[in-house]
Amino acid sequence: MASLPTLTILQQSKVSPPPATVHGGVLPLTFFDILWLSFPPVHHLYFYELPSVTKTHFIETIVPNLKQSLSITLQHFFPFSGNLIVFPNRKPEIRYAEGDSVAFTVAESTLGFDDLIGNHPRECGKFYGLIPVLPEFTKEPDRVEIPVFSVQVTLFPNSGVSIGMTNHHSLGDASTRFCFLKAWTSIARSGSDESFLANGTLPVIDRVVNYPKIDELYLKNLEVETTFFKKEFQPPRLSEPTDKVRATFVLTRTVLDRLKKLVSTKVPTLPYVSTFTVLCGYVWSCIAKSRNDELEIFGFTVDCRARVDPPIPAAYFGNCVGLCLAIAKTDHLTGDEGFLTAAQLLGENLHKMLTDENGVVNDKWPFDGLFSQGMPTTMMGVAGTPKLKFYDIDFGWGRPVKHETISIDYNDSISLSACKDSNGDLEIGVCLSATEMEAFVPIFTNGLEACF
Repeated sequence: MASLPTLTILQQSKVSPPPATVHGGVLPLTFFDILWLSFPPVHHLYFYELPSVTKTHFIETIVPNLKQSLSITLQHFFPFSGNLIVFPNRKPEIRYAEGDSVAFTVAESTLGFDDLIGNHPRECGKFYGLIPVLPEFTKEPDRVEIPVFSVQVTLFPNSGVSIGMTNHHSLGDASTRFCFLKAWTSIARSGSDESFLANGTLPVIDRVVNYPKIDELYLKNLEVETTFFKKEFQPPRLSEPTDKVRATFVLTRTVLDRLKKLVSTKVPTLPYVSTFTVLCGYVWSCIAKSRNDELEIFGFTVDCRARVDPPIPAAYFGNCVGLCLAIAKTDHLTGDEGFLTAAQLLGENLHKMLTDENGVVNDKWPFDGLFSQGMPTTMMGVAGTPKLKFYDIDFGWGRPVKHETISIDYNDSISLSACKDSNGDLEIGVCLSATEMEAFVPIFTNGLEACF
């Protein structure tokens, strides 16, 4: 007997800014955006607990309010409703024209809500139906047009709702996405943009980042013409079947401070020790111990808004992050000093980046010379930052009970955010194969005891 579907699509529609509120708009990409052109899209899921929610209330009240508030928000953040335009021989841009829209899907799920919002290992495939895909791109000889944002709202009867969002990586970084969500939630709660305009922050759309030579360098190294025009272009998508599982781990402020103290004591000459570097170093070493790799690379981004001269406004719209990368042989990460080695590598590379005499903006390709030791088997990254309080995203039903970064499933990234219960504690999202996760969990938990 065939199994029943776990997801039913109830509505599919499009949401645009109110008519005549946006008078066209073109947003040229800078090298900060161009870097992410070929990366997979970004997927986020927010779960909200609503035990008494009915299908009628969901369809007649929740969905219309979300659509209306999204429409109003889009007039202030018009690139979200536009399209990425990639050309074969000039700089890409995000373009909005009257009538452009965001794909908005409404669905109902029979999956167990309590299971999905847990921290324990859960099958990654269960989450894929809850995140929207970007609408199909169009390809012409002189351009490729790619929608950059989509939304899916899913009802879990008598349990809650989830809001899934997908954006093209070139649209903006976590800061831009957070500003957008703060505006949307403010408008959803109040019914208009009056409160947002009085108390919120409008995005700075102007391209105040202006480094044309670096733009050209990034376009050349990414081989944009070949990627998008000279071969079959197909954006990556997550799909089942998959053997991966995802789990959430919480490190308390007390434990994080003890890890920092341990690193500072054992490596007193290390010029940079932070909560971020010791946490990432610890997770990196634990994942290395759960695999049989030879060479690993760990990368993360650094917000450059306040680190360039002159500084870029905090509300700047787009990507404005630099890459910091560390590479190591796996056996250096898996020995008795594995955690210290990982934390030292990350701290040294971050310190070097932040104290470079040329600043965080360099006219060189960030991957130059990186693979002189060979091609890494594992290339890990970090999605998210504890500085942005994504657990404060309240559409009027209270704070989310769980936030998941689904796009870490594409590669070996981890997610990082302030804990929902305490801003001092941190949540780490990990996606691994079921076998690797089985090895990782005891390594992670027992390793903390061994550190102290």
